[in-house]
Amino acid sequence: MAHEAQERYSKLVLAKLRKELVLKDGVVFNNDYEGDPTAGAVKIPCRDTEVQVSDYDKANGITASTGGTTYVTLPITKDKAVNEIIDGYDAESVPDNLVADRLDSAGYSLAAQIDTDGGNVLIAGATPSGIGTLTKDNIYSNIVDVRKAMNKAKIPKDGRYLLVTPDTMALILKSPEFISASSLGDEVKQAGAVGQIAGFLAIEWNDDTANLAMLAGHPKFATRVDEFSVPVKIQNLDGSGKYIGACAVQGRNVYDHKVLRSVAIRAVYTPDYLALTTAVGTSTAGDTKVTATVLTAGDTLAYKKNPATFCAFGTTSTDYSGTSMTSGTAKVISSCSVGDIIEVVEFDSNGKAVAVGYVTLTAADIKA
Repeated sequence: MAHEAQERYSKLVLAKLRKELVLKDGVVFNNDYEGDPTAGAVKIPCRDTEVQVSDYDKANGITASTGGTTYVTLPITKDKAVNEIIDGYDAESVPDNLVADRLDSAGYSLAAQIDTDGGNVLIAGATPSGIGTLTKDNIYSNIVDVRKAMNKAKIPKDGRYLLVTPDTMALILKSPEFISASSLGDEVKQAGAVGQIAGFLAIEWNDDTANLAMLAGHPKFATRVDEFSVPVKIQNLDGSGKYIGACAVQGRNVYDHKVLRSVAIRAVYTPDYLALTTAVGTSTAGDTKVTATVLTAGDTLAYKKNPATFCAFGTTSTDYSGTSMTSGTAKVISSCSVGDIIEVVEFDSNGKAVAVGYVTLTAADIKA
């Protein structure tokens, strides 16, 4: 019975989690991987070329081509848990409504954390561009330019999404080119999209990363790995030596995200973004060098490695004390690993964040 309860509770939390996600599976991320996430790593198939088409010779047949699929190893770095005490109840006597309420809350909280981490990976792995000042009159034209860039990169047209911040969504809703969700059918509504513009499903995304206006992409080129390593259950705490007549909702969820092709994910900033360059460090193993140049003369720069949340517009420079950089000069950052995200922030004369830049480190960026 205990195992049945764990399975039932986990399914309830998973259903709630999937409902609350803004960056949904199948819409923003695919789940195409091999292996068990609880083992610590999975394999993700990557293929940039399509099946070759050749003329068929009736007499001699056709020579078979070789597939170009490669596999990328994704270490699972996110391990999150819920452990909330329900005092005054033994595990067997917790009222069903209280259990349901706590499971509902667990699903919502996990979804919010997964969305934050998934969004960070998308932004850091995307191809960035600046588009100047956005208005309701030029928003459609700018989205069409993003569409053109994705067409040239041969990104499939069907299934493209556009994650837009609330400010940008307000401009889209005022645009005469916007198609409301009422004409797109129930499937689109269930995916969380509020409409369509220039072939993109427009999804409102309450992200406050400095200067970010929207994020365009296709689920084929970003993967989410997500699984409970310890199923959700109601755990009796009587044997703890501390809690008497109490129990807890407990469970662990492991997950991670990976962008498979940078040109398929487009981070669009208004009015601009910080362009970063990377190079191999020259002294100690694990060193990398990051260079950025301020957009406005007199501004200052600072960085963070693997920030839990990305810098919001107006964040103060005191939150980045001890990590200053000199504009136009390479900054050596130590103890780096493949997959680390480096965030560089530009602060104005008042010490307020006005622009950001991101890079995801590869083996070519780090001294071996």
